[in-house]
Amino acid sequence: MAEEAAAEVIWNKETVPKVMKIVSSTLPQRDLITLLLVSPSIHRTLLSHPSLWLVLDFHEMSNAGDRLVSALSLPRYHSVKHINLEFAQDIEDKQLENVKSKCEDSLLDLEILNLNGCQRISDKGIEVVTNTCPKLKVFSIYWNVRVTDVGITHLVKNCKSVVDLNLSGCKNITDKSLHLVADKYQELESLNITRCIKITDSGLQRILLNCSSLQNLNLYALSTLTDEAYKMISRLPHLRFLDLCGAQNLTDDGLSCIAMCKNLVSLNLTWCVQVSDVGVIAIAQGCRSLALLSLFGILGVSDRCLEVLSSFCSNTLKTLDVNGCINIKNRNRDQLLKLFPNLVCFKVHS
Repeated sequence: MAEEAAAEVIWNKETVPKVMKIVSSTLPQRDLITLLLVSPSIHRTLLSHPSLWLVLDFHEMSNAGDRLVSALSLPRYHSVKHINLEFAQDIEDKQLENVKSKCEDSLLDLEILNLNGCQRISDKGIEVVTNTCPKLKVFSIYWNVRVTDVGITHLVKNCKSVVDLNLSGCKNITDKSLHLVADKYQELESLNITRCIKITDSGLQRILLNCSSLQNLNLYALSTLTDEAYKMISRLPHLRFLDLCGAQNLTDDGLSCIAMCKNLVSLNLTWCVQVSDVGVIAIAQGCRSLALLSLFGILGVSDRCLEVLSSFCSNTLKTLDVNGCINIKNRNRDQLLKLFPNLVCFKVHS
């Protein structure tokens, strides 16, 4: 018995911490919480690794507001850096007010906040939550039609270090918000304003003037923008990802300016109906690191642009969508693979 007891002591003291350190770093949060109940030694081991408790993930969970308050009340989450409430249920302004009143200190180190699909949150909720997380770097509030320029005003006032901002689907955001973002977040690296239908050239131009560090820019379904703004994308030397799907007013002139973005890796030109071979050839010659290019639905492109693309980007292109390009005759997989041997994906748009 004594030998068994001694072995168990050694196991708990030496082996369990080593195993748990390896295993727990790869486990989802829910499994980690379950492991806390296995044994006191495992409980102590897990709690002794603060890096395991930096994320709270309530993605699609019910009663997420109360769960958030309960979790933040626990000592192990007092330095949480990432909270995911994407499509979580029962998240409203009042829950965020509860977080502020009961657990305000727990958010002081928060860097990433995902409120995607939380449609009951308004400008008031944005004010409350951003007032508690001064170190916020990544903020996402996709598909919220209640948030307006007032909410973005609170964001830029309270959170000075944001470098990644997703406002996709926030249809009541106007140029005023982009002017604020451009003036306050000049180190911005990623911006998504998909379907922000009140945005005009003025808002985007201010972003492009001030935010030269942008690497990712999503302008999906912004049909009112014109070449006057698109041409200024050339001011982004670090740009790698650009989504212009549905840019109805983009012409070859605008695209030729975008071709100055030498580091571009991904370019979505789906339904850019005014583009022709001229613009795509400019992209091929200027952006020689392209890994993804969608020309879906563009009638003005032909085999000529593919030949030039093959000359400059055959070794880098892995995704190429020319579906719906009826003037490209040689567009079946075997024909495309002869031009671009590294292709693995032939469809972007669905």
